[in-house]
Amino acid sequence: MTTNITAEEMAIQREFAQKAAALFAERGSPPKAHVHTFGCQQNVSDGEKIKGMLAEMGCGLSDTPDGADIIIFNTCAVRENAEDRVFGNLGALKHEKRRNPDVIIGVCGCMVQQEHIVERIRRSFPHVDLVFGTNALHTLPELIYGQLTERKRSFRIPGGDGVIAEGLPLRRESALKVSIPIMYGCNNFCTYCIVPYVRGRERSRRMEDIIAEAKSAIAGGAKELLLLGQNVNSYGKELGTDFPSLLREINALDGEFRICYMSSHPKDATRELIDTIAECEKVTRHFHLPVQSGSSRVLGLMNRRYTREDYLGIVNYIRERIPDAALTSDIIVGFPGETREDFEETLSLIREVGFDSLYTFIYSPRKGTKAASMPDPVSAEEKGEWFRELLEVQGEIGRGMYEKYVGQTLRVLCEGEGRTSSELLTGKTPQDVIVDFDGDRSLIGRFVSVKIERAYQWALVGKIIENLFS
Repeated sequence: MTTNITAEEMAIQREFAQKAAALFAERGSPPKAHVHTFGCQQNVSDGEKIKGMLAEMGCGLSDTPDGADIIIFNTCAVRENAEDRVFGNLGALKHEKRRNPDVIIGVCGCMVQQEHIVERIRRSFPHVDLVFGTNALHTLPELIYGQLTERKRSFRIPGGDGVIAEGLPLRRESALKVSIPIMYGCNNFCTYCIVPYVRGRERSRRMEDIIAEAKSAIAGGAKELLLLGQNVNSYGKELGTDFPSLLREINALDGEFRICYMSSHPKDATRELIDTIAECEKVTRHFHLPVQSGSSRVLGLMNRRYTREDYLGIVNYIRERIPDAALTSDIIVGFPGETREDFEETLSLIREVGFDSLYTFIYSPRKGTKAASMPDPVSAEEKGEWFRELLEVQGEIGRGMYEKYVGQTLRVLCEGEGRTSSELLTGKTPQDVIVDFDGDRSLIGRFVSVKIERAYQWALVGKIIENLFS
């Protein structure tokens, strides 16, 4: 059952933050805190809250752990290489602990929602002071105060389906592009995915809280609102509302801004949702719909709850209603039990759909998931060959998809220095395509019209013709 953290509980944490700030003030110079976030955009959003709470405790924020008084690793559990990086970085911090025994070292996030990870940290990383899970994020002030007063290792990994804690302070990464979580957790239990086990079950924020945060962000100069959830398409089911309704409410807000969202699940990509996006002028024309495989048999093994034909039906309706939409997806290569024939179905699917781009991965087993115990007879070498073949096929498709923009004039949000040249500016189109273009830095944060002159496999280059969209 979802727990909504009460206003009284949040007030207690603010008191702990004030007490910690007072102890830090007694030391003289303000403490420095370093937060390193691994993984997805949801983790980045959590990192903004961690930084906000640390700032409330009087901490300055540092880009490096060197000389920091507090070091926190906000972790990801989706892939093994992310966990390996965390352990490597944690190991290096024992030298920092020797140099400064008073430094507070913490690990939080999805990794530490797994019992075997917590035990490894407990046993092999004695210099780590704090270990707290995704459901204990809001208790950071209490944990820091405890370290300042008692200096005992603390492990706080609450169970349950998850919590919603409103009103946490934020230190945003950007005022221009703002992330707004709309829901947490996942109910899908895809057989390869650890997320439901580490993030809990689906729980949606109240629409009025989301709208209030969106209004505040717009008033603060935000030009892009990124709505976050493990599966935003299922937003609001337990509240008696839905994602299309939320999109319409935010789209109706005053101001010049763009609405993006991630992540989406194809099984919940309804015609009503596609119709809503078609009718809401502020919602991006970009659909990231992770298909994972083009084989219905493999999709069944993955517990994705749609078939190849279902997915193609969604794509066809998107193309019918929003002809200029961009389509991107995720593909897992070498899922346990996948055959060469299954893989060839994936190749045929990406040719049939014509994705603008793909995020591709070789299957990585995650302890605790059903797929981790499935027979997996295909060798790593053969999976690598399939992976390279997939990249080659998508490379050919992607080049053609980007070429179609040449000669068009697109509305672009100017975000900063160019990707292809530091002498250019960069931004993204409503299709979430990167565009570099000439222009003065005073344009950063504004919408401009850019005529596309050249296409690369991953970006476009163009020229401002006039500020039609400013």
